[in-house]
Amino acid sequence: MSTPPVIDRRVLEALLDIELPRRNAGDTARLVVVHGRYRDGAPTEFGIRFGERKRRVRVSDQTSVLGAVDAWETHASATGEGSDAILVITTGVDDHQLGADLRAHALGRRALSVDRAEIVKQRFGAADLDPRIRQEPWLIDALLDAEPSDGWRLHPAGAPWRRSGGTVLTRDAAVHALVGARLDLSGTVPGLGDASGHRDLDVDSLLAWSRTPGAAARYAELASEEREGIAAWLRQNVGDAAAVLLALVEAGKGGDAMALGVVAAVLTDSARTPEAALAVGGLFAGVTHDTGELGAFASAVQGTLARWIGDAETERRGHQAARDRVMAVLDRADELAAAAGLGQAVAGHPFLPSGLDARLRAFAAALTATPPAAGDALNAVMDHRLADLFADRCGVAEMAARLCRWLETPGTTDIPSVAAGVAGHMRDGGWVDRALNVLWGGDPGNDPYLGRAYRELYETASNRRAALDEAFAARLVDWTTTASARAPGGALLVESVMDEIVLPLAREAAPLVLVLDGMSASVAAQLGEELARGGRWLEISVAPGERRGAVSMIPSVTRASRASLLCGAPASGGQTAERAGFDAFWKRRRKQAAVFHKSDIPGEPGQRLAQPLLDALAGDAVVCAVLNTIDDALDHDREGDRTGWRTSDVTFLTDLLNAARDYRRPAVLVSDHGHVLERGGTELSPVSEAGSARWRTGEPKEGEIELAGPRVLEGGGRVVVPWREDIRYMPRRAGYHGGASLAEMTVPLLVLVPSVDLVPKGWSILPPEKTVPRWWADQEAPQAAPQATSPKAGTRGRPAQEEALFAVGEPAPASSAPDTLGIRVTRSPVYADQKRYLRKAPESRQVAAVIDALSDAGGRLSAAAVGAAAAAAGGRAPRNADLFITALQRLLNVEGYPVLGLIDSGATVTLETALLREQFGVEE
Repeated sequence: MSTPPVIDRRVLEALLDIELPRRNAGDTARLVVVHGRYRDGAPTEFGIRFGERKRRVRVSDQTSVLGAVDAWETHASATGEGSDAILVITTGVDDHQLGADLRAHALGRRALSVDRAEIVKQRFGAADLDPRIRQEPWLIDALLDAEPSDGWRLHPAGAPWRRSGGTVLTRDAAVHALVGARLDLSGTVPGLGDASGHRDLDVDSLLAWSRTPGAAARYAELASEEREGIAAWLRQNVGDAAAVLLALVEAGKGGDAMALGVVAAVLTDSARTPEAALAVGGLFAGVTHDTGELGAFASAVQGTLARWIGDAETERRGHQAARDRVMAVLDRADELAAAAGLGQAVAGHPFLPSGLDARLRAFAAALTATPPAAGDALNAVMDHRLADLFADRCGVAEMAARLCRWLETPGTTDIPSVAAGVAGHMRDGGWVDRALNVLWGGDPGNDPYLGRAYRELYETASNRRAALDEAFAARLVDWTTTASARAPGGALLVESVMDEIVLPLAREAAPLVLVLDGMSASVAAQLGEELARGGRWLEISVAPGERRGAVSMIPSVTRASRASLLCGAPASGGQTAERAGFDAFWKRRRKQAAVFHKSDIPGEPGQRLAQPLLDALAGDAVVCAVLNTIDDALDHDREGDRTGWRTSDVTFLTDLLNAARDYRRPAVLVSDHGHVLERGGTELSPVSEAGSARWRTGEPKEGEIELAGPRVLEGGGRVVVPWREDIRYMPRRAGYHGGASLAEMTVPLLVLVPSVDLVPKGWSILPPEKTVPRWWADQEAPQAAPQATSPKAGTRGRPAQEEALFAVGEPAPASSAPDTLGIRVTRSPVYADQKRYLRKAPESRQVAAVIDALSDAGGRLSAAAVGAAAAAAGGRAPRNADLFITALQRLLNVEGYPVLGLIDSGATVTLETALLREQFGVEE
């Protein structure tokens, strides 16, 4: 007989499972002789089950006839449990040498031969095998050797195919299962895989496998014939990239496979030099490949990295693992490229960290050129694949580009009035301060080249910004002498906010006034941007197309400004005065009111907000909550390194806004004064004259002005205040207020309503597009986001049942309407057919206005701007923005094609103009 095959427990179990039932000997067999050699270390005793009965199996490996006979006699003479056990003798002795006596007791009266192909079939539970499996001994041996501890489980992609009489184990299914077992892909990438733990065999899973500890070593230990078979199958089923990967693993470079794939992308660059190609080839020395295979491998690696980067971006708030996985590959790729002398060749690489560094440096150089050049360089930065992972670095670059555009905007530092100065600060200055604050922090990567460029830009923009403060201060001197609620000089005063802003809201529904102590226009811009993205609030304004700002009391300190704000008249005092003044103001207007300060807001354990506050919000009183987070941050030196404010950063702000929305209350976010940040200023003497960090008595010096008048509530009606931000009179803190700069004197206002029917008569919806300066967004100002007037206008006395979901007004004469894209669409036969299937369709003029607004804005507008455009076309804004947009989608998305879509969780509406023209047959 031939050399005995090596067998183990699984082979024996399968053999017994086949032979005992076939010979009807499950209960009677006591001796089985098998031609083979039992694997060293394999268990010599184990149990097997036949139906309901379990039997013990003992294995004895013998190399001689005498040994085999002795093993049987010992077993046969055993008593007790052993008498029921099956003895399996594995031996290489030929059958005729065993002797008739021993064979007479053996199952089948002979030594059984192991048909390894039949064993494979049995282990997979198949009725038959693909004939090609029987022709490949390496595959049969590998399948028997690699069987998982819990048996073979076929992935659906590699399941056997079925024919009459049972299932057939195909070669593809068998190799698919073998590769899964040998490479153990179930755990390569956490969270991937089906319920059974399987992963699809694709480049992503193979590349992840190559980076698992010990994977390359385990693969290298496989027989060469098996490695060749696996590689050939993967090349055919996964592609050339898989073959290159396995070749790298065999060459001992498996751990660097992905990093090498990143560097290999140089070969796909048409501008590569022969020297660069030679250097890349050196990195793949000892690995069989051609340029086409390497190109495929590089593309596969980049595709996998792109998906990993997407995972890292999704998980950035909760997990660091995905980001670390990406950076481990790319940092190593940078090391390999540097070692190979490929520095210049990979300078523009879209994945390498060094490529991002190079693009950022190119952007820094472009800052001294024109804004368009800086814009193009910034686009290159943002196009880098790591831009999202290094959002902090790219965000600073974006702010630098914005400041460049601001510096190039036409304008002057001349400020004609205090009112114009505050309006300009709300329109532009607060956004400038926001960018300056980020730029001050510098490049998070600590690149010295970027640091110098940002510092120069910061100084240039700060100088222009200081010129605006100086011009404002000059106007403030004369204005202060006579300014009052009766003579505001065109400005909104902080003590008039209750009368002019909050009172009109209270006529519709009791508002919630949120006083964010110390909130500057810069902070308000950030909070307003976030609240607009959420889509849960509509911002409105009494001034068409602009966000209002009021003028703080003088000096711009909490004691004077907050008391005046809440009392509705010039006042100075603490919480007691504020409560009494607020209550008196609203009592005179026949409304109840309640003020909640810092200690009144937190609830008991298990409840975020205090019960008295919740009770007040549930009632009809005008409620005010004072939030001190921003002012506390300045006072306790926590704000200096902060580059942004979110609603979640202001304690209880999100909770209070949610409560206001639940109770259908308008919300007014207002400060009592703004602030300036510590930026290396100078403490002036004598401090004995200082009333606070930014006001004093005495004579003004350079950078200061003297203010006197009815709104000056400290210093006996006459104070000295600095307009320069770098002057202070007390020890260093994170920030200060009390001075005469625009950032301190401007009191920003954000007026929000949860529903359009709470917009007061004569007020307007303020779309987010209208609050962002053109230079900030780097786009044409949206031309078609007109302001929606109040739904109350012209509808008094109309029966509720006659009011449709959408506004109905008198259409404009046809002769006066230009032939716009929107009008051509709404006049088309396709539109008429679509409209027949919508029971309450919006007015065609509203639909046309929305189409034109989106087209003019480049195909993207906020949901609020869409509602405003519809309302401006006639009548009032849609009552329910979601229903209105849904109706638009049903009208415009012919046969389900996505002409009109939603992104940003429904906060932004998109229009595919080309698809719109095609679907409705409208020519250019």
